[in-house]
Amino acid sequence: MDKIINKMNLAGAAAVSLLSALLGEYWYLFAAFAVLNIADYLTGWYRSEKTGTVNSGKGLDGILKKLGYWIAVGIAFFVALAFRDIGIKIGIDLGFTVFIGWFTLCTFIINEMRSVLENLVQIGVAVPSWLVKGLEVANTRLNDIMEGNDEHSTKHSDE
Repeated sequence: MDKIINKMNLAGAAAVSLLSALLGEYWYLFAAFAVLNIADYLTGWYRSEKTGTVNSGKGLDGILKKLGYWIAVGIAFFVALAFRDIGIKIGIDLGFTVFIGWFTLCTFIINEMRSVLENLVQIGVAVPSWLVKGLEVANTRLNDIMEGNDEHSTKHSDE
């Protein structure tokens, strides 16, 4: 039994090390996004199964949509790092552009969480309404910031 536990610990450590090397210190945020992608797909499939609306074309579209999310996150981080490196080359600190990637990842994580909760509600799981409403507020706030409708930033810019 100890050998099995040791092998599981070794495999877990190897996975965390690999993820840390590939994705950096905050690898678990990317892992959380992946888990939410899978949870959203599975809860969406179950909802479709329960309502009798299973459609393989829709399922494939869902998978491709999730792949598109990952591509968008990758592009956001790539662009941010490219700007940072250009800034280094021309002597301007553009390190703050890494927030483009983090903001994109955060937006997609909130979107996936909302979708999972919507699926759960539709299949009859008692999801706390404050959680659904809280994620809606967070999503609205992020969208407002992106569209320049952020009250806090306009107040500071007017002063």
